[in-house]
Amino acid sequence: MSDLKCPRCGSVYQPPARFCIKDGFPLVSGAGEGRASPALHRTAEMPGLGQRPTAEPASALQGRIIDGRYAIERRVGEGGMAYVYRAMDRETRQPVAIKVLMSRLATDAESVARLKREANLAMKLNHPNCCGILAYGEAAGLPYLVMPFLEGETLSVRENRTGPMPVAQAIPILIQLCHGLQHAHDQGVLHRDLKPENVMLVPEPNRERAVVMDFGLAKERISGGELNKLTQTGIVLGTPEFMSPEQIRGKTIDQRSDVYALAVLAFELLTGELPFEGANAQETMLNHLAGRPRRIRTVLATIPESLEQIIDRCLKLDPADRFASMTELAAALEKVKR
Repeated sequence: MSDLKCPRCGSVYQPPARFCIKDGFPLVSGAGEGRASPALHRTAEMPGLGQRPTAEPASALQGRIIDGRYAIERRVGEGGMAYVYRAMDRETRQPVAIKVLMSRLATDAESVARLKREANLAMKLNHPNCCGILAYGEAAGLPYLVMPFLEGETLSVRENRTGPMPVAQAIPILIQLCHGLQHAHDQGVLHRDLKPENVMLVPEPNRERAVVMDFGLAKERISGGELNKLTQTGIVLGTPEFMSPEQIRGKTIDQRSDVYALAVLAFELLTGELPFEGANAQETMLNHLAGRPRRIRTVLATIPESLEQIIDRCLKLDPADRFASMTELAAALEKVKR
């Protein structure tokens, strides 16, 4: 049997492995076609768009019309499982984003189920700080999602472009993320993969709007058997640098796991560094489980003490010691001097 690889990070495995131990994605055959692995938590913006062979039908949809309605204009992104295109909705005359599952995953039942789950959960969301789903469909055997098209850049691109963000600029963004995630939690949806790649910054006349994206690993707090089946494989799903200790252990999680992830995101946003470091995914996970994050003011002494205390509380090993909700966290952030 041939080697297997993770379509998200490129890691290679031997049969009978079925899932990547780093990010939980289903493995596909053809390790020889893999690309070099990107940095551990830099998986949403892949370099080299347009360099894939046209043997991958989902990668070359420019100029096509999907389901007689969505006119594909250009490809704007690529993730571990899907390509993202800008398209024009011919009925509404509005630009939309089309997320098309990669061809090699279109026949993988678990990959398709994950995309459908993202659609089902995100369709519940209706908030300016959450990216919902407009429609789900399948064309020529390729499952796809239709989402609002957001002009802007991801938080990870911004971080790479400008470096650490000043406190006065970062706090409003973090508060918006709290509001969006609280809305998701109120609908019974946990994100589980919050990171800079999954946050879009959208320019508006008087501010930048922060939008939580990509609910592909999201999970309902109360799930039916079909949803549970996707996450009971014994594989840890998520991005190691941003995962809570209970998520790493595969334990039951609640909204406080997203609180933890948002604090890791905030730490990186403000300093350009992470509170937990590791040479690989396994070492990073062990450092999270040890529950000894760096204090943010040891990395950047100009951070207000009150903000350090907030981040420290969010990163507590025991969820009971963290903020109980995003609303509570937002209220604390509002009081930080800027």
